[in-house]
Amino acid sequence: MGTFIDALREVWLRSAGTRFSRVACGIVVLFAMGIAAPCRSQAPDQPTSSSQAPVQSTQVPASQPAATVPAPAGQSDGAKAPAKDPVLSQGAFTVHTVGGEIKEDELKQLLVGKTMYLRDGYQDNNLEFDEHGRLLGHSPKGSFTLSQIQINKVKLSKHKLELVGDRYALHFLGAAPYEDPTAATDRVKITPKKKSVRISLAREEVEKPKKDKNETKRKKHHAKNEDIETATSEPASKGSDISDSPVSPAQVDHLSDKKGAMAASEAQSSQLLLNALDIVFSVGIDERMIAAMPEFWKHYYQAAQEKTDYKPTDPGVLRQGAVDQKATLISALDPPSNEFAQANGVAGIALYHAVVGSDGKVEEVVAGRPIGFGLDESAAETIRKATFQPAVKDGKPVPVALDLVVSFRIYSKRTSEPAQPEMSKKPEGPVLPGPYTVGAEAAQTSGRRN
Repeated sequence: MGTFIDALREVWLRSAGTRFSRVACGIVVLFAMGIAAPCRSQAPDQPTSSSQAPVQSTQVPASQPAATVPAPAGQSDGAKAPAKDPVLSQGAFTVHTVGGEIKEDELKQLLVGKTMYLRDGYQDNNLEFDEHGRLLGHSPKGSFTLSQIQINKVKLSKHKLELVGDRYALHFLGAAPYEDPTAATDRVKITPKKKSVRISLAREEVEKPKKDKNETKRKKHHAKNEDIETATSEPASKGSDISDSPVSPAQVDHLSDKKGAMAASEAQSSQLLLNALDIVFSVGIDERMIAAMPEFWKHYYQAAQEKTDYKPTDPGVLRQGAVDQKATLISALDPPSNEFAQANGVAGIALYHAVVGSDGKVEEVVAGRPIGFGLDESAAETIRKATFQPAVKDGKPVPVALDLVVSFRIYSKRTSEPAQPEMSKKPEGPVLPGPYTVGAEAAQTSGRRN
C-alpha cells in the first residue's frame, strides 16, 4: 500500500501543468489513505481477528522501576516537604503552630498557671528582653530562691510577647535524712497586692517580599516587544534595569539599613521566640541552671543528686574528729535577714558546711540544709567573713571541714531599732550612786501604785 501511494504522489508532482490532473491525483491519494487507515488502527471495542498480529503489551516489566513523580522545583528527590503545621520545640517548651505561626491560645496553654525560674535571677518586676532573650536595660540580680515567676496572663502581638504574673520565693522546709532535700520545699508569693511582674520579649518580624519597580519595568518592556513583530535596536530607556538578578543593589542596601534582622518565615520567627523563652526561663531547676549557680549551691544540688554527703574539693582537708584540737569560732555569726523574709515571717535555723584553712580563714562554704528566701546567700557571706582558731594536729595548724548552724529570726520594731531615751516628766534630782539609784526608783514606783 505504501508503494502505491508513493507512485501516485510522483505522478501528481510531474503533472503540475494541468489543474485536472492535480485534483484527480489528490482524490486518488485521499481514497487510498482512507483504505489504509483502517488497516493501521482499530477501535478499542472491536475484537481483534485471528488473522491480525497480537497487540504488544505496554506494561513495564518487573525488573524495570516504575516512573516516579518528579519532585517540585528546588526540592531534591529524597527531601521531604515541610509540614504544613509544624510542632516547634526548644528545651522544655513545645508548641503546635498553624502554618509555622505560634498562636496566642497555644502560648496560654503552655505558660498560664506555670511557675518558672528567671535563669539570671533578675529582681526588677518590669523586665524587657530582645528577640534573642537578652535583657534590655539593667536589673539587679539576686538569689534564684527569690526568682520564681507564675504566669497569669499572656498577650501575643506581631512585635512582642507580654507576660504578666507574680513573683514567688522558694522556702526549704527541711527534709529527713532519708528524703530528698530539694523536694521538701514550699513557695510563697512575695509580690505585693495590686502589683504584678511584667515581662516582655520582642519578636522578630517576618520579611515580606517587596515589589521590585525595576522588575515591573522589565515585564512591561518584554510585553511591548512581544506585540511588535520586528524588534527595534534602540537601547533600553534610562532608569530601566533589565538585569537577570531579582534583587538590585539598591534593595540590598535598603535591607542592610533596616534595624535588626528579619525572619525568613513564620516558623523561623516562632522558633526564635521559643529559644528566647528557654534563655529567660527555666521550668524547674535543670542542669543548665545548676551549672550557672555559684559553688555554694552547685555542690548542694550535686550532692543531692548523687545522694551523698558533702565532701571538700581538697582531699587533704580533715574532719573535726581527726584532729587533736578542733577549730573554734572567734567572731559571731549573725547574718542579716531581708524584707521578704521579715514580711512573710520566715525564721529558723539552717546548716552549712565550711572549710577552715590552717590560717583560720574560711576557704569554702556549701549549703547543707538551707532555708531559702535569699537568706542562705546572706549566711554564706557572713561565714566567709568570720574568723576561726585553726584546728591543730601533731602540733601544726591544719585545714578542717566543719558544720555550722546559723539562726534567722524575725526582728520586731523594738529589736531592730535602737532604743530611744524616754523624756522624764519629774524634776531632776540628785542621782545616788550604785544600788541606791535602783532602790530609789523602785520606791517611787511603789508609791505611785499605792
